[in-house]
Formats: sequence, structure tokens, C-alpha cells
Amino acid sequence: MTTSPQRGLALAQLANSVGDGAFYTTSALYFTRVAGLSAGRVGLGLTLAWAAGSLVGVPLGRLADRRGPRGTSVLLALATSAAVGSFLVVQGFAAFLAVACAYTAAQSGLAASRQALLARLVPAGERTRLLARLQATLNGGLAVGAAVGGLALGVGTALAYRAALGLDALCFLGCAVLLLRLPAVRAAGAPPAAGPAARQRGILRDRPYALVALLNTVLMLRLPLLSLALPLWITERTGAPAWLASGLFVLNTLAVTFFQVRTARAVTGLGSALRAVRRSGLVMLACCAVFALSAGRSAGPAAAVLLAGAVLQVIAEMQQSAGSWQLSFDLAPADRIGEYQGFFGTGVTVARTLGPLVLTTLLLDWGTPGWLLLGALMAGAAYATGPAARWAARRQAAPAADPAVPASAGHLQPAA
Repeated sequence: MTTSPQRGLALAQLANSVGDGAFYTTSALYFTRVAGLSAGRVGLGLTLAWAAGSLVGVPLGRLADRRGPRGTSVLLALATSAAVGSFLVVQGFAAFLAVACAYTAAQSGLAASRQALLARLVPAGERTRLLARLQATLNGGLAVGAAVGGLALGVGTALAYRAALGLDALCFLGCAVLLLRLPAVRAAGAPPAAGPAARQRGILRDRPYALVALLNTVLMLRLPLLSLALPLWITERTGAPAWLASGLFVLNTLAVTFFQVRTARAVTGLGSALRAVRRSGLVMLACCAVFALSAGRSAGPAAAVLLAGAVLQVIAEMQQSAGSWQLSFDLAPADRIGEYQGFFGTGVTVARTLGPLVLTTLLLDWGTPGWLLLGALMAGAAYATGPAARWAARRQAAPAADPAVPASAGHLQPAA
């Protein structure tokens, strides 16, 4: 980190990722063993909550654009902290669902508003490299938080679980303080084109950007692969030991932590972003083919094949991440980055919601053909991103051709 805003953004990322790591590892058992909810109700509640949260990312991102991304980010970090704290006193499914919806809404909005804040504080040419550093920081923080959560799981008492959730609430409080210390930036204000069409135009009317976001959602189906589909595949279709799934997850986390920044250095504009996405699709196709070869093999050979597949998977992940970050910023209007980032970020929620069903059906029910179909789907989406992104770039470069599209504002410098 070379500038104070970049260091501040990294420290804020580290603070909330440590809390998230503790929350992710302990929350399920807290809700079932301490809060007294059934596993089925916890799963249903979280699914409904994340579905609701995905709907508010766009309006909260728009709020960040209009009212200022720093203040909005601070308020949403405080809201996340309050929601996590409220989990400590919830009783019954209705209260749990209400708090879970508040938690997911705040998290979705915070992600969008922080992207808008980053866009205001960091020049366009440096954003992808910074996002790579933030991703590495995220992984490191999650690992620390998961270790703390593991201690709570080892103790296994209600107090230990509550302490882990309390840590998450405190971490988001710290995140809010760190965001507040960043330089103030001007809000985008009302769009320059003030006619009714400009005011009413929704992001879904920007069909090229929506298509890029949809294709990115397909590529994000990789998210449940290591955490859900692969562990089930290892235990049901191979002779490899079950603990290998955890080892592959750790390998992925460490690789992203140490190599994501290096991978992102080559991505500096639209062309390099599209090349990175295309390469990620081809590598993901190879990865799926390698994973399919592990079917029916004994422990040693299966483990070797799975390790090779995991290496290919993390290479594809880092390439796709770097390319998609660049595209999500470059193709968005400069005065609506928060809104557009909120929309682009819904792909993560959709992938996490639908991904488990899609991947378990393809891989566990269909076996090798399912792996090959998944790889072909990834490669197809990666290559289709090129024409879609160029369409979006042409539309962004020629706003005068569409009266509903405001002229792009320049990069907004920090307010004096």
C-alpha cells in the first residue's frame, strides 16, 4: 500500500474479514445449539435472507452514489455490527429471519458502497491491483477469524459461541471507524441528464452491462465447488480420504493470498481483462476434465488427480477475479458506480443460492459428463463475455446516441 486511502481500505477489509471468518465457522452451530433453531429453519432463513439481501444491493449502491459512499459505508458497517449483535438475543424463527434479512441487506449494501468509495479514492488504472490486494487481505483475515472460530468450536460452550459472534460485531464496528477515517469524497449527485427517461432508467435497461453481469454469474458457479460439491465428490465418487477436501480448501486460500496480486498485475484495461477471463474459462474447462478423472480411483491416484485439479481451479479463479473486477468498473457509468457494483455483486448471491443445486446435480448425479458440461459452460460464458463487454464499451463511449444515458463524469477527486 502506497497511499493512506489504500491502507485504510485494506485495514477495513482486514477488520471485517476476521470477524466474518469467526462468524462463518461458528454461526451454524450457534443458531442450532444455542438459539434453539432447527437446521432446516436455519437453512431456509438464510436462503430467504440472502435472496432479500440481493435485491437491495442496487438501491443501496445508488444511495452511496447520491449521498456519498464514505458515509453510506460507515452506516452500513454499523448496521452489520448491530445485526450480528442482535443474533445474540434472537428467539424464534420470525426474529431470526428479520435479523438475518437486516444482516444480508447491510452486507450487500456495504459491498456496493465500498466499491463506490474505492472508485472515488483510487485512480482507474490502480483499482484492479488494489482489489487484488484486498482479496488477498480478505483471505488472510478469514483464515485468522476461522482459527478463532475453531477455538470456540473446541470449547463448545454457549459462551464461546457468543464470544465468536461478539468478535464479529466488534470487527464491523472497527471497520466503520476505519472507513470514517478515510478522506471524504463528493457524492455523484443527480445525473446530468435530468429528463424523465434518465431519472426512470433502471440498470436492467442497460442490457450490455446486464449481460456481462449474467455471464459473470455463470462463472461464479465455481464458488460452491470447493466448499460443497468437491467434498461430496471426494467421499462418494473417489477413494481419497475425506480430509483432503479441507486440504484443497486451504491450498486455495493460501494461493489466492500469495498470488492474486501478481495475477492481477497484467490486467490494466478492457483488452487485458477479456484475455484474463477467456484464459480462466479454458483453464476451468481443463480443471473440470481433470477432476472428472478422479472418479473411481484409489486413494493415492485420486489424491494426485484432485490436487492437480485444485491447482488449475485456483489459477482460473484468480484470472477470472482480476478480469471481472476490471470489467465491472470500466463498463459502469462514472456517476453510478455504487449502483452498478450493487447489481454486479448480486451474481455472487445468485451463484451461492443456485450453485449448490446446479453443481450437485451435474457432478454427483451425472458424474463425468456433468463435469465436462460444467467446464464447457464456464468456457462458453468466458468467451461470450468478450462480445458482451465490447457492446457495453461502445454504448458507454457514445452516450449521446441514447438520451437516457448520461454523459460519463470524470474521476471524482476527494473533497477538500
